[in-house]
Amino acid sequence: MTYPTQPTASHFINGQYVEDTAGTPFDVIYPATGAKIATIHSATPAIIDQALAAAKAAQPAWAAMTGTERGRIMRRASEIMRERNHDLSVLETFDTGKPYQETSVVDATSGADALEYFGGMAATLTGEHIQLGEDWVYTRREALGVCVGIGAWNYPTQIACWKGAPALACGNSVVFKPSETTPLCALKVAEILHEAGLPAGLYNVVQGLGDVGAALVTDDRVDKVSLTGSVPTGKKVYAAAAAGIKHVTMELGGKSPMIVFEDADIENAVSGAILGNFYSSGQVCSNGTRVFVHTSIKEAFLKRLSERLATAVIGDPQDPATSFGPMVSQRQLDITLGYIEKGKAEGARITYGGNRLEKDGFYIEPTVFADVTDDMTIAREEIFGPVMAVLDFEDEADVMARANDTEFGLAAGVFTKDISRAHRVAANFEAGTCYINTYNDAPVEAPFGGSKQSGVGRENSKAAINHYSQLKSVYVRMGDVEAPF
Repeated sequence: MTYPTQPTASHFINGQYVEDTAGTPFDVIYPATGAKIATIHSATPAIIDQALAAAKAAQPAWAAMTGTERGRIMRRASEIMRERNHDLSVLETFDTGKPYQETSVVDATSGADALEYFGGMAATLTGEHIQLGEDWVYTRREALGVCVGIGAWNYPTQIACWKGAPALACGNSVVFKPSETTPLCALKVAEILHEAGLPAGLYNVVQGLGDVGAALVTDDRVDKVSLTGSVPTGKKVYAAAAAGIKHVTMELGGKSPMIVFEDADIENAVSGAILGNFYSSGQVCSNGTRVFVHTSIKEAFLKRLSERLATAVIGDPQDPATSFGPMVSQRQLDITLGYIEKGKAEGARITYGGNRLEKDGFYIEPTVFADVTDDMTIAREEIFGPVMAVLDFEDEADVMARANDTEFGLAAGVFTKDISRAHRVAANFEAGTCYINTYNDAPVEAPFGGSKQSGVGRENSKAAINHYSQLKSVYVRMGDVEAPF
């Protein structure tokens, strides 16, 4: 199968596509049909070495450029991404199975936003002057060096840019390893950056499974590791990076709460619940999959939710009319179906969906469970599929304790017309990314990340600069130096 912007090789290193067929081959599967659309070769040790050597060699000259010069290239790349949004969105849909209706407005566009934002910020990265009597100290904000990014399969274009943009703005070089499930889109990001004028070696893409990630994370040439992925993977990568005292940011999973109070606008709350559970067929790390609904409006909420879900257009994700696509893989589909069976067995009530669809590809209905209790498996474990758990509550203090009773802390949301309650609840959430009367908005201007087991550090916003640079202090003495002897 051919498709627009098809990458021409498995890896992109030192400004060009590179292939090494000695690497273990793995198939890229189109989730809508189950058909193979490409074969990728995992990076051999020689490929990994080639990428890291290129990144190490190219980085000093890039860091020596002015921020204005770096930013100009990044902004040019963002413009190219916007011009090619259609083709990049088609590729994203082939890679992930997400509907074109979604990818055309979220994926390449948010990647372009990151390149534009951090491209604009590059020229503003400065140190400070600290006067100490007649002596003084100045600080320099300096690059870390070689940054390794490890991506998740759900947002391949976006994650490649969310990690690459702040790294490049600060003067670093990047070696990015996409998920083996969705390996194609990051190659186009690298190609576009190079076309925009990024010097060779500064943004490299290598493919592979966990062994390739481990080789990158433990290499002495690497100064920083940024992972988007599951908590178990995050713990392994964090430990491996810590052994080399490397800088680390982790954006991991969640089991995030969404609280709908009795005074909430039900239509908006249902919209938020749909965005927080069924967008990308539920395959979003920040999803609010524990929906706590006040008992006085629970049945009205469930009724309206079912009515809205019935209007979902499930079909060919390349058709702009389709609003709900397949899951990313057979494995992820099987995991989700297993959780649905657990939900039934533990006594939750299905109010919508719950079935695999009889068609090619990895399709499952949007699924809603009501009468869920806090101890049920579907309320405790991250499913990463289109399964919503609706839980009852009556008291604010009680629901806050239940919402926070989780090892995770990525996101949380509240729907209410009471402005005081809204801000009080947001303040009391144990989560890094919170929403009031909305859900899953992720502008590049705002920090994104979690607390507790959901991660460390922040993506996006000015905060990301702190994770891709370091401060050097320089003390300047204007007079004589005193010493004891």
